[in-house]
Amino acid sequence: MKKLLTVLAALTVFAWAGTGFADDKPTEPAAAPAAAAPAPAADEAAKPAEAPAAEAPPAEAAEAPAGPTVNKGDTTFMYVATVLVILMTIPGLALFYGGLVRTKNMLSILMQVFVVFSLLAVLWAIYGYSVAFTGGNPFFGGLSKAFLSGITPDSLGATFSKGVAIPEYFFVVFQMTFAAITPCLIIGAFAERMKFSAILLFMVIWFTFAYLPMAHMVWYWDGPDAITDDASLAQVTANAGWLWAKGALDFAGGTVVHINAGVAGLVGAYMVGKRIGYGREALTPHSLTMTMIGASLLWVGWFGFNVGSNLEASGVAALAFVNTFVAAAAATLAWIFLEWAIKGKPSMLGAASGAVAGLVAITPACGFVGPMGAIILGLVAGGVCLWGVTGLKRLLGADDALDVFGVHGLGGIVGALGTGVFASPSLGGTGIWDYVKNAASPDFSIGEQLVTQATGVITTVIWSAVVSFIAYKIVDMLVGLRVSEEREREGLDVTEHGESAYHF
Repeated sequence: MKKLLTVLAALTVFAWAGTGFADDKPTEPAAAPAAAAPAPAADEAAKPAEAPAAEAPPAEAAEAPAGPTVNKGDTTFMYVATVLVILMTIPGLALFYGGLVRTKNMLSILMQVFVVFSLLAVLWAIYGYSVAFTGGNPFFGGLSKAFLSGITPDSLGATFSKGVAIPEYFFVVFQMTFAAITPCLIIGAFAERMKFSAILLFMVIWFTFAYLPMAHMVWYWDGPDAITDDASLAQVTANAGWLWAKGALDFAGGTVVHINAGVAGLVGAYMVGKRIGYGREALTPHSLTMTMIGASLLWVGWFGFNVGSNLEASGVAALAFVNTFVAAAAATLAWIFLEWAIKGKPSMLGAASGAVAGLVAITPACGFVGPMGAIILGLVAGGVCLWGVTGLKRLLGADDALDVFGVHGLGGIVGALGTGVFASPSLGGTGIWDYVKNAASPDFSIGEQLVTQATGVITTVIWSAVVSFIAYKIVDMLVGLRVSEEREREGLDVTEHGESAYHF
């Protein structure tokens, strides 16, 4: 427990390290994936203008302004993006993780990812979407759309552009994939020793009290069509999630997904305990071929994850695509060349891990930074995450089996703080959109934005750590966290599921 408290304190100091550059320029509330909202009602038709009867007939009533419209291209774009995110989870993440464990636990990892993904998809439809993406307070939404009530094929979801919408069902299912993959990431931290029943129970609690509040805090707002002047902007800001209102930039989930999952994994690694033989026996991956295939599917699927977060097929989507591509490539190179210099040989596992580290780091930044900024973020993430899974891992003393915190936690922190720097137009970024003027804001302060980004990082670390600790404790009291030593030695494939991944 002392180590866990030390880690949380260190993360807080690290996150606030970016706050020392603040200056006095204010930052507008940041654009973020828009909350699904019905199109605003058209204004009442104007009444006929008064005129002397002898001079002219009454003027015809003005036509009501058109509400947001749905473009079939944007709709198709969101369909493809959503399918790609499903691909990156099953089979992508499942194979990536599965190849990293021992043969006797391969099937258990596949089963955990497959079933947790399914469980969270159902919970998202029952209450998750409503809690994350309806109004309520700065930390939680309400239950007005529980069981997806009130949503029809004609319901509209807001995008980043005024007058542009997508079918709300597509927003629901796209965000469903985010809600379902995030808990699956945590599985890697306690791989090979946690009860299947404990995993499912933990995921329900963590999803409800960690993922949903973070999604609401970072991404919920009323959409651009609700902003017409300073007064309406103030009202939208007052109704928005806590971190959105503060101006936190997170395009596709650096805080909501990666830091959130990374911290939960680290807490789990401490509380579940180390694998039998950890540090004394070789616990080597059984199939790096599977891991390479999984990493490749993750890379392909990540384009849906990041590019789809733009919610429409526009130039910003193209920017997110380029940034996602080059950041992953840069991180791959950074990781293997550093590994080559340190260990004397570059490894396939290093290349795959580097690519994932770059994808994680660019996730919050992909729609805000330029391609050169993306390359720098990738290079930094490759080096930092390599240290995270080697030096930092030894320092922490936790058996984070598949390096969830070292890659997702640290990579997410690098990306979140880096967004505050490289989103600056002076460094090739897009800056922040002013929805009152419907144009890019000329003001961007790197120092102020770093403070805001650090606030988001600290909030996520503390929130996820506290919820995770309580959730693990509850699960331990109800069903127990860990399988017996005998079952662990035999392998979870047989003892938990009565099957084997391979028959030789």
